[in-house]
Amino acid sequence: MQRVFAAVLLGLISSLAQAADSIRVYNWNDYIAPQVLENFTRDTGIEVEYHTFASAEELGAALSSGQPIDIAVPSHNDLPGLIASGRIRPLDFNLLPNRTHLDKQLLSKLAAVDPQNRHAVPYLWGAVGLAINTPQAEAAYGGPLPHSWSLLFDAEQSKRLANCGISVLDAPDETLSLLLNYQGRSLARSAPSRIERAGNVLEALRPNLRYVDSERYIEDLNNGRLCLAMAWVGDALAAAQAGQPVSFVVPDEGSVLFIDNLVIPANAARPDLAHRFIDYLMQPQVIAQITAETLYPNGNADSAQFIDSALLAQHGLYPDQDTKRRLYPLEVLSEKHAQVRSNVWQRFRDGS
Repeated sequence: MQRVFAAVLLGLISSLAQAADSIRVYNWNDYIAPQVLENFTRDTGIEVEYHTFASAEELGAALSSGQPIDIAVPSHNDLPGLIASGRIRPLDFNLLPNRTHLDKQLLSKLAAVDPQNRHAVPYLWGAVGLAINTPQAEAAYGGPLPHSWSLLFDAEQSKRLANCGISVLDAPDETLSLLLNYQGRSLARSAPSRIERAGNVLEALRPNLRYVDSERYIEDLNNGRLCLAMAWVGDALAAAQAGQPVSFVVPDEGSVLFIDNLVIPANAARPDLAHRFIDYLMQPQVIAQITAETLYPNGNADSAQFIDSALLAQHGLYPDQDTKRRLYPLEVLSEKHAQVRSNVWQRFRDGS
């Protein structure tokens, strides 16, 4: 009986230990190479419970839910609020030896929102632009397209493309920042009344759009069901890779630069294992595999040697100097601006 009990007890301890060696990860959709997750578990024995989200609002709701999350991937403009509210914890650099591979220029940019880079590790980054199915769009437009956000934000121009399909990301900060920049303004420095007026412009565009969504458009672009989409760079490049005549355009007026980051929430159940996951992803050959899968540039200065030269040369993946000059970081909003932004966006997204 004692031997049977001992065997059962050992089995229970073993199963509990196995269950304990797991982490819960929340990441953007289509934003990792599945093989990397499999390899991480194979190499470390740590299981990954992997969840995805499609908007900053979804991630915010998950972080506010009280459920333990070991790794999250917020954008850089959300870091100040997360740090100030104590919702993410400082990193232990001693547990991150692969941090030496990170791009120092990117770390310098991040230090503006995360002093001394204490809380966040740059993961993937890129620009928002227009994904254009050129043959479809030019046929609907009636000729060559302007290299401008007017294709989307000018209701008369977007109306000409409505029948071949237009979509907008469910990304309020990005969209309103782009619209106000197109108007020669700044979202963070605009009066609430001006943001409200920008909302009126968006509402005038609503009848020309198929939908406002950050997931559905990926498949539609890949299958030629949209001729114009506000897009993350990786999704536009994926449509081209799928065989569609889609190009990624950063319009002449410029666009927003985003940096998505690996952070450890304050309520992480296993911050020790979370550090191991972050350090694993900072290996140059690992993050290079993620870039090859997702078609987003990464924050690792030493990964280029592991990325196929044809991919590195692909237009749009790593922006050239002229494009870089037209990119500006996504702005951090005050609480007052964030509230106005949320109200404007809800009306626009819901079409009400």
